[in-house]
Order: sequence, then structure tokens, then C-alpha cells
Amino acid sequence: MVNKRKTQQQQEMPDEFENPSRTRQQLPGWLQKQDLSEADLPYIHPLLVSSFTSWQEEVDGFPWLGGDLILLHPDGTRISADIQTEENDSDFLSWDAGEIGPTAASTALETCRPTLSRADEHMHPKLKAFDSIAVPIFTRTTGFPCAIAACLLPAGTAQAGDLKLLQAAALHIRTCIYRHFENLFVGGLLRERKLSKKEESRRDILFDVMRRLNDHIEVENVLTEVLDSLEKLYPICKADLFLSQDYNSSNEKVKPLAFHLNDMDLCKSAFVDGKIREERIGGRHQLALPLSGKQGVYGVLRLDLPDTEFDEADIGFLSMLAAAAGAAFEKAKLHEQANVLVGELRLINELTQRLNSSLKLSDTMQFASTELLGIFKSDFCCILQFDKASQEFIVISANVAEMIGEAYSSEYGFCGVMWSTKEPIILSDYCSATPVSSHLMDVTNSRSLLASPLLLNGDVIGAVMIAKREPNHFSYDNYKLLQVLSAHLGLAMSNATLHAEVRRMVITDNLTGLYARHYLNERIGRKQTRDSSGSLIVVDIDHFKKINDTYGHQVGDDILIQVSGIIRTSIRDSDIAARWGGEELAIYLPLLGLEQTERVAERIRQRVEGETKPQVTVSCGISEWRIADEKISVESLFYKADMALYEAKHHGRNCIVVG
Repeated sequence: MVNKRKTQQQQEMPDEFENPSRTRQQLPGWLQKQDLSEADLPYIHPLLVSSFTSWQEEVDGFPWLGGDLILLHPDGTRISADIQTEENDSDFLSWDAGEIGPTAASTALETCRPTLSRADEHMHPKLKAFDSIAVPIFTRTTGFPCAIAACLLPAGTAQAGDLKLLQAAALHIRTCIYRHFENLFVGGLLRERKLSKKEESRRDILFDVMRRLNDHIEVENVLTEVLDSLEKLYPICKADLFLSQDYNSSNEKVKPLAFHLNDMDLCKSAFVDGKIREERIGGRHQLALPLSGKQGVYGVLRLDLPDTEFDEADIGFLSMLAAAAGAAFEKAKLHEQANVLVGELRLINELTQRLNSSLKLSDTMQFASTELLGIFKSDFCCILQFDKASQEFIVISANVAEMIGEAYSSEYGFCGVMWSTKEPIILSDYCSATPVSSHLMDVTNSRSLLASPLLLNGDVIGAVMIAKREPNHFSYDNYKLLQVLSAHLGLAMSNATLHAEVRRMVITDNLTGLYARHYLNERIGRKQTRDSSGSLIVVDIDHFKKINDTYGHQVGDDILIQVSGIIRTSIRDSDIAARWGGEELAIYLPLLGLEQTERVAERIRQRVEGETKPQVTVSCGISEWRIADEKISVESLFYKADMALYEAKHHGRNCIVVG
């Protein structure tokens, strides 16, 4: 409707006012087509303010016949250089004729024509002393008023020339308005173009960073790439990376995610929620971005800038960068874990084969102890076996010589903890946290401990303890690996122990506890290939059949046990005592001559006669071999001793004969 009214009165207005395109500088076609619309009116106050300010600066000192020119928004708001949306504070600006009657401003807006309104005694009291003039300012293509230029003059002084002058000022103001409008429009386009280029640059940078991240398969390289990229993109930004993983980085900017610290609340929130968190504290702007992968959140990237803020594009870019970093970290971590698992499986396989290659307990445990020291890069290793009879842990292998053979109660120290819980132990610092006392830790001055029980069918059969002098040496991965290795180590200990027990049963006489005859023959045969001499004592219990007939076989067996015990305590550890058959016992003494052997036999004879109950006596035959002998064999040695024993029996028994 406004456009229609304007069209009806165009012929009454000056051509240069009605058709301003003839007087303005020729503009590009696309820019000439840009104009204000009625929908823009509520938002053009700042534009009118800046335009009016520019006009005032350009016409500084121009006379206005005793009145001041003011600019009005079509909604009646007065445009001021220093007050952008000041409410109408002059009644003459009101367009409500019901209150104070029509004014030049309201009439100009209504008729879309320049208007001169003279003072009238019927006007509102505040307007009786003024003449008012007003000129609408039209948009250049859409043709509706976007502002009104108005002026109050003393009553009776307004002339047609004043209105012409105001029209000229209105044209000038409109020129300022469209200059600012074009600047805003072009500036907006330039900003959009700049943002578009910046966004395109960000995409290129992000693509390049993601490509480099995906090229890395090592966690350390991924972390370094992320931090270096941030430093290049945001030089004034302080970046820190907090990881929740059990990972020690050489990069000083990579730190553990410690929730208990006071300044970690933002990172904690980002880690728990998996969302970007932002806050401003003490003139600083902090941004926490979670490093997320498909399997979870691995850490938080914290950015700290002084007195600045990220725009939405920055936050979106950083969010994508953090997501890419999280995915790359996860991939590299999984790759490293896969390599570790492959290495651990190879290690477990090799260790199991080596453990099962020997069934001698001492050799097996010594090998295991050496291997564990290398695997865990530790200083000390101790392997203990649990003795059911004494209910004690006995050290069977250790690189601390004075500890080998020591026994500890099942209630003592870390062994006691593992005995009761059947769970492994990892201790970061024995000095700062000492839950129980430990002889190993005290003797070696160690601070880090890794220990695991050796289990078989759910029962504790031993324990392995690994120590390091430095604190915080062992990781959770070490803890898990030892748990796996201890299962194989426990099985190896069980196999070696079982093999030793079976062998003992095979080579030992069940009644006397002495070796069996075949084992004695085997040992003598081996000794004769290495030694230069040796001697043999064959012991026979006198009238043993009479004892069995008189007292019974149970007493006879007891006599055999008593005599065997006397023999065992009368010889050296290197000597070999065996049950040769029936009531006959044999003792081989390596590298011992006849004279010394005869003294040993005499000691046994005397002790048997004085210590057995019921009392019995023994007869002994002695034989010897030397490397210079013509014929050396086990059979010849036994034959000579047997002949000497036969002669002793014919000499009245309870005596010794040397063959």
C-alpha cells in the first residue's frame, strides 16, 4: 500500500529525488539489485545510526534555519549517533492523531511525500510554537520509506526553501544509507568468502593431518603428530594431552589423566561424558576434547588460550581433529597390543617348551628365574615351592644366594597374602606402601614388586616374586603376563616334582627308604667311568630268618628299617646305600680305600649291635676296585664283596671280612 501511494505522487516530487539512480555512481548490476525489504525494517536501526553519523560528519557546520535535523525510523524511533534505539521523546513525532493531532513526520510517512506543517493553535500545546517539515527517504528499488528526515522550526518561519533543503539532505542521507548498506553487504560477502576459504583450508589441513595420523602405527608418533599439528594451527594455544591408558610417553605434553587434581574437573567431565567441554576462568579460555575411539575414550586433549575464544568453526574443526586422533590412537594402540600379544604368545610357547624340556626341578626353576629377570627387566627373582608337610614356602631358586633354601611360614609376608587370596600382587612402591613385611624386599632394598602364586587344580603349590629397586617399574600388562606365565610355571613345577617323586619311587626301596639294587648298580657303573677307585660294603643281618620266625615278619621289617637308618646316618652324603635283596644291604663309597671303608663297616657293626631292639648283629663283606685293576665291573665288585661276606658268616658272624 505504501508503494501504491508513492506511485500516485511521484509526478509531484523532484525527478532527482524520485529517481535517484540517475545521480548515484553506477554500481555493478548484481549489487544494484540488492536492496532493503520491509522484512528488514526491524533490524536496520544500526545501519541508520551509522549512516546518520556519517552524514553529520560530512555536513558538519551546515545551517538549518534555527532548527536541528533528526532522523526517524518508520516505527517512530529516533535515530541518534549515540543512542541507537531511543524511544520517541518529542510528542510531535507521534503519528497518533487521536492524541496530539497530525505532525509533518506522520503525514510524510502516511502520504509518502515531503510535508510542511505550520503551527496551529488547535495543536498539542507543545507543538503550537513550531513549524515542522519532514521528508520520507525511500529505498532505491523496492520504493517504500525506510526512514524519515524531519526538522522543527520556529512558528511562522518555515518556507518552501526549507523543505527543498531538507529534501536535498534526505537524498544525501539516503546516499549514506546505501553506501553503508553496500559496505555491509559486500563486507558480509567477503566475510562469507573468507570463512569459506578458511573452512576449505581447515578441511585440507584436517585431511592432511588425518592422512599423516593414519600413516603412523606407533602410539608415540600419533601423539606427537597431534600435538605438533595443534602447535602449527594455533601457535598461541597451550595444548596438553591427558591419557587414561597405561602408557608412558617421552613427550612432556603427554600426562596421565589424574582425576584427583584440582584443575582436572573440565577434563574429567569431558572424559566421563565423551563430549566437548568449554569454560572461561581468570581471563583464560579452556577447551577439553575427548579422544574417542570405537572402543571407548582414551584421554582428553586440553587447549588453553589467553583472553580469546574459539568460534563454532574452530570448535567443529578441533572436534573432528580430536576424533581423528582418537581413532588413530586406538588403531596404533591395538596394533601395539597385537604385537605385544604375538610376542607374549611366542614367549609363552618358547618358555613352555624350555620348561618341559627338563624334568629336573632345580634346573627348570633356575632357567625360569633367569628368563623372568630378562622378560620383566627386573633386578631380583625368587621362586618358592610350598611344602605340604611343613606348611612352609621354601626358596628353590633365586639370584640372591643367601635366600636359597630358606623357608617361610604360609602366613608370612606376601607369600601369606598369596596363600590366602590365590591372587597375584603388584606393588608400586614398597617404601611408601608396606602392607606386609618382606624378607626379599628388605634384603635387596627393592621398591617395586610383582608376585604371583603357582596354582595346580586351585591349590597353591608355590610362588614367584620379581623385584626392582626403582619404584613404579611394573605395569598392568606385566601383571597380566606374569599371571599367564605363572600358570605354565606352576605346571612345570608340578611336572618336575611329580617326575622326581615317581623316579624316587622307582629307585627307592619302599620298606627301608634306601635305594633299589638296580639304581645302585647304575650309579656304580657311572662312577667307574669317571672315578679312579671305590669300595663296596655288603651287610647281612645275622639269623634274620630266626627273627622272623620268633617275632614275626612285622618285627623283621622293623629290624630292617632300624639297620637301614643306622647305615644312612653312618655314611657320607656322597655314599650310596641300597637294599641289595632280602636282609642284605649294600653301601658303595666312591674314592674310599679299604682301610677307611673297614672303619665305616666297623662303626655300622657296632651301632647295630648296640642300638637295635630286639638286638641283632650284622656281618660285612668288603671289596675294592682301582683303575689299575685288570678287570673292572660292577659284577666283579659285588662278587668279591659277596665272597667276603660268605667267609664272615663261616667265621661266626658279627664280623667284617675284606675280600
